[in-house]
Amino acid sequence: MALSASGRPLTGPEVRTANGALRGTVESGVAVFRGIPYAAPPVGSRRFAAPQPAARWDGVRPATAYGPPPPQTDVLTEGATDDGAADDDWLTVNVWSPEPDPAARRPVMVWIYGGGYVVGASSRPEYDGGRLAHDGGVVVVTFNYRLGAEGFAHIEGAPANRGLLDQVAALEWVRDSITAFGGDPDRVTVFGESAGAGCVAALLAMPRAAGLFRRAVVQSMPGTYFSPPLATDIAAACAGELGLRPTVDDLAAVDPALFVLAGDTVAGSVADLPDRVARWGRPALRSIVFAPVVDGDVLPTTPWQALAAGTSRDVDLLAGHTRDEHRLFGLMSGLLGQVTPEQAQAALQDFAPAPDGDRRYRAAYPDAGPDALYELVHSDWLFRMPTLRLAEDHVAGGGRAHLYELTWTAPGMGGMLGACHGLDVPLVLGNLTSGQPALLIGDGPPAGAIELSARMRAAWTAFAAAGEPGWPAYEPAGRSTQVFDTLSVVTTYPEERSRVIWQDESFLALPLQGATPAPARSVLPGNP
Repeated sequence: MALSASGRPLTGPEVRTANGALRGTVESGVAVFRGIPYAAPPVGSRRFAAPQPAARWDGVRPATAYGPPPPQTDVLTEGATDDGAADDDWLTVNVWSPEPDPAARRPVMVWIYGGGYVVGASSRPEYDGGRLAHDGGVVVVTFNYRLGAEGFAHIEGAPANRGLLDQVAALEWVRDSITAFGGDPDRVTVFGESAGAGCVAALLAMPRAAGLFRRAVVQSMPGTYFSPPLATDIAAACAGELGLRPTVDDLAAVDPALFVLAGDTVAGSVADLPDRVARWGRPALRSIVFAPVVDGDVLPTTPWQALAAGTSRDVDLLAGHTRDEHRLFGLMSGLLGQVTPEQAQAALQDFAPAPDGDRRYRAAYPDAGPDALYELVHSDWLFRMPTLRLAEDHVAGGGRAHLYELTWTAPGMGGMLGACHGLDVPLVLGNLTSGQPALLIGDGPPAGAIELSARMRAAWTAFAAAGEPGWPAYEPAGRSTQVFDTLSVVTTYPEERSRVIWQDESFLALPLQGATPAPARSVLPGNP
């Protein structure tokens, strides 16, 4: 009989992986295993290094508590708990399985959380995979990866994109271990929202990730990928807050919490420093200081360029966004409903495609006031057009893509947020009353939310199982798009006016601009 550390008999489902045996729990008819190491703790000599193999263990390891979240801003990690796990064991996975039997061979869905590449943890209640696993008959996997400076700062002597390398290691763990949990390693789907979607798109372009998943879901992908000069300049600013250089030699002994604070200081001050706005451009205006770096090695090129060239053409893609992506950020900044004509004009000048994007927006949306124009251009630059273009480039490169838009108005807060950024997360995962989603969904939840969530979960799991979410694939001629709302329909892409404005824009790695005159000031705090 297997015994716990206290000598009590262990109960619950047991599986055996290459590293050792695990004992989980059963919750609502689903076997759950939490806090499983997929890589060694990235501390000490492994600080700022690529992920290393996790240690093996003897006996049966309890897998009942989440691993701790990676270092990040404390104020934004409410709901992420370590449940007593070792403080530095950040790189862990969690598994929900309807049938932890190697013969089951069920589709596998691997969730990558968002949070602007600076916050997030798989232990957040809205990321619980139980409902999706139970109702969809799939094995759900979530995991932690390094964030902020630990995962994405461009540091001399360290591999670039360590957060992405963590994700590759987690997918390698899925490939090698998921059969024991009843999953099929040949039917793996990666899916993520916001920065998580940006990571999924990056994985599609990464040679190291090739063959590790069969399908990909990109939900509200941010268009921010940094060039090495830009990333190096930002890393130097972060290290400079500590009086150090952006090198492994200087930073290896720095407390991760101090490095987090340095990044927060830079992010919070860029809007007030004209030189940094002039050098960093749009990321500074949005207070974005960390993102995947197109370094030529880990990430050889941008996702759009890679997919247009046929990279990952064998991977099925499901991509989409919400209608009112930016409204949540407007609420957070206090500008929702308060945008002045001057602020709207500055936003159009800063973020619309050159040379005359402001004129084209006003011509395409003649009835839009300052608030609507401000929201439209931010939504399009940050999420809507990057996501649409990824689907279009995948099709152009010989791949297959399905497109959607969520237009259902969130009932929380009197409906003022519309179909805002992040609304798709509770609907897809089915967690309508846990954590932050409760703010969007409201009390109840209402019957409309329950029904829409069921439809979206059915589409996502059908796509994971066979590559068919239930509506036609996207083609340049018809632009078939599934619109999710109280009454869902398939129609031509709804945001055609914005698509035309952006159709000739090249989505490239964001450059270091040098000491150029500062653009018009349309600063809005907040990250994707």
